[in-house]
Amino acid sequence: MTVLGMVFRPQLPPERLRSMVRAADEAGLAELWLWEDCFLESGIASAAAALAWSERLRVGVGLLPVPLRNAALATMEAATLHRLFPGRVMLGVGHGVQDWMGQVGARAESPLTLLREHLDAMRALLAGERVTTEGRYVRLDGVALDWPPASAPAVYAGARGPRSVRLTGEAADGTILDASTTPEGVRAARRLIDEGRRAAGRGGAAHPMVVYLHAATGPDARERLRAELGRDGQEETPGLGAAGDAEHVAKAVRRLAEAGADTVVLQPTADEPDPEGFIRFITEEVAPLVP
Repeated sequence: MTVLGMVFRPQLPPERLRSMVRAADEAGLAELWLWEDCFLESGIASAAAALAWSERLRVGVGLLPVPLRNAALATMEAATLHRLFPGRVMLGVGHGVQDWMGQVGARAESPLTLLREHLDAMRALLAGERVTTEGRYVRLDGVALDWPPASAPAVYAGARGPRSVRLTGEAADGTILDASTTPEGVRAARRLIDEGRRAAGRGGAAHPMVVYLHAATGPDARERLRAELGRDGQEETPGLGAAGDAEHVAKAVRRLAEAGADTVVLQPTADEPDPEGFIRFITEEVAPLVP
């Protein structure tokens, strides 16, 4: 079964989050995903508030840029959320947008090395291990969490380029792909993830894939989506995004699911006129059309 979620766009002010969470809870939305794009809103603070305001909603952060965080602190934050809200937290990390990282003096010479070291440390700490490591970026000396989660939670990683995607298979528990990913891109990502998992000798547990999908509905849906894609220079990319009624959006979701997506997170345009209404559109109209 394909899980459907929605992004709370950080172009909305933080104080709008509460009404979105309540609307999601009331409508029965499975997952609400948050971003930590610079320099908009904190992923951890927003996730904690969203989880506290809701009764059943699963909340994801996709993703936290690791150059901004010490690995031990990031893991402490993750562990606290998982203990407070067990089974309702999904955290993803990534190496961040390098221009943004440069603006705050945190740009790494080797973003992939940083991400790998961060993932290795974070997964070990969340599993209750005591970690000593002297990496290029992550250095820990006998560090262990006093309050690890009851069981080791999944740590997701976001990726776009082939090397980054392959790394998520090697070192993460799940992969997050942004809304620039077409169905064929999802298939290619799955192949790279599987390559990474084989190279790392990882078998057994499934490796879930979360994929964002540009989506718009309403009388001006096509114009808003075209403008959104145009801002990223992607208006000519075939098979990207969906604008129209529920069947049109559901068809795009099904294509991503058939390509290998386990969760499809609908990403409204930054100028979506009714975000709460968009939640109801997903749960009442799109979800019944998605197996």
